[in-house]
Amino acid sequence: MAPHHVLLLGGHGKIAQFLTPLLLRRSWAVTSIIRNPDQVSAIEKLGNEIESEKGPLNVLVRSLDDVKSEAQAKDIIDEVKPDYIVWSAGAGGKGGAARTYAIDRDAAIHFIRAAAATPSVARFLMVSYLSSRRTQPAWWSAADWAASAKTNQTVLANYYEAKLAADEVLYEVSKQRGPAFVGINLRPGTLSLEPAGRVELGKTKGSGGEVSRESVARVADELLASEGVRNAWLDLLDGEEEIGEAVGRVVREGVDAAEGEAIF
Repeated sequence: MAPHHVLLLGGHGKIAQFLTPLLLRRSWAVTSIIRNPDQVSAIEKLGNEIESEKGPLNVLVRSLDDVKSEAQAKDIIDEVKPDYIVWSAGAGGKGGAARTYAIDRDAAIHFIRAAAATPSVARFLMVSYLSSRRTQPAWWSAADWAASAKTNQTVLANYYEAKLAADEVLYEVSKQRGPAFVGINLRPGTLSLEPAGRVELGKTKGSGGEVSRESVARVADELLASEGVRNAWLDLLDGEEEIGEAVGRVVREGVDAAEGEAIF
């Protein structure tokens, strides 16, 4: 696969910091968007530590809090000129419900729509979460769905509404544009700091469980580099399958965990 240019939104997050060197080692260019100028050196270090051949790393200081329209998101995309975009940003619970909606829903949707309106952007990978859905999937038990729904309606109520809105927009605009704009929705369970390992990817057996942040990054890297990947929701937990094999399987079989949702 020819070198690509990835715009990485939320570049200082833990998953993004695992993902950045993986992309650079493919000789792809990465432009990492961060909010705090004090974090520039930490991001640059991710590239400097790679001794082998690597792609260029650019760090752009921009606040996603300031992205209030599709036009503002388009300005950043036009400045960077990526062909792939990764959203690994979020309010992280800081700033209350208003900021969660402003970042996790509104800014995310602005970037999705701006990306879909940019012919040179071919893929948009959204890091979401496992329980972001409206209906019980046929492959989950009633108990799994009840546990998921309870969390969504209580602890994560604002986050759930915000993420689900963005997830649905990505799926719908990707479906409208077809192969020219592939929306990849990667949906990990509870995130851990364990080393990367084997995974369960696609339609997970249940709604509970953990997954390593490093595994999330490695799966994202493999999905972005996979020929034939399609618009899909892909749930992710620690499991028994090697990451490369798991990604190859879901791409080959066209697995889509959005099955059962109204947007499917």
